[in-house]
Amino acid sequence: MSPSEFINKFKSKYLWSNLIAMAVVVILLGLGLEFGIDLYTHHGESIPVPNIIHKSFEDAEHILDDAGLEMEVTDTGYIKTLPPGAILEQSPASGERVKGGHVIYVTINSDHSPMVTIPDVIDNSSLREAMAKLTALGFKLGAPQFIPGEQDWVYGILVKGHHVVAGEKVSIEETLIIQVGNGKRDASDSVDYIDPAMGESDPMEVVSEGGEQQSAPASEQKPAATGSGKDEFEVVSDNGAKAGNAHAGGVKTNGGKTNGE
Repeated sequence: MSPSEFINKFKSKYLWSNLIAMAVVVILLGLGLEFGIDLYTHHGESIPVPNIIHKSFEDAEHILDDAGLEMEVTDTGYIKTLPPGAILEQSPASGERVKGGHVIYVTINSDHSPMVTIPDVIDNSSLREAMAKLTALGFKLGAPQFIPGEQDWVYGILVKGHHVVAGEKVSIEETLIIQVGNGKRDASDSVDYIDPAMGESDPMEVVSEGGEQQSAPASEQKPAATGSGKDEFEVVSDNGAKAGNAHAGGVKTNGGKTNGE
């Protein structure tokens, strides 16, 4: 191909018309893409988020629907003075500007009070520690009930007059009464102490008022055992003389004879 023929091709109307058509298509695609994205994403448009706090669930849905927004429940809470289903929190907050169709995340009020587990504070902590743990969980505490025991030591928890244990679930609305020791021992727990220096005293010795030890009366003493193992006693005759020893076989009289012979 000669140089003149090559130059003549660039002068062809067919070539230039194709190039112009391609350029127009590229420009139109670019403009369509830009305006299409803006239209799809609502570029430059914003909607102020309405306030739906403390509104009922149905009212909140209608308000957001009228504003072109959607609602999604993410959590529940509990406020005693509000009806079940009332909106407690919303995100984004009211007044912020969002695009149409944006989702508003809300927290609604539960229809019952939450149940919270009793921590391990019974017979395991002081009054101050137990109060700190229970109030941190949201429990309401009444006046402590003092019972005999170690000072300020927690011995139990009462709910409506009944004992509860660690791990048991209790309504957050209930009032807890902590049973705590008053530093005094119960009469049933008293212990009598014996001084070891006193030792054991002789039961046959009696201490007089002057502090001297005396022998117990003869009536309280045990008779001494004889070597023969037989009981011996004396019989006094009519004239006052001792008649002799009496043995198990009989009694000697004045004549030396044994009665019964």
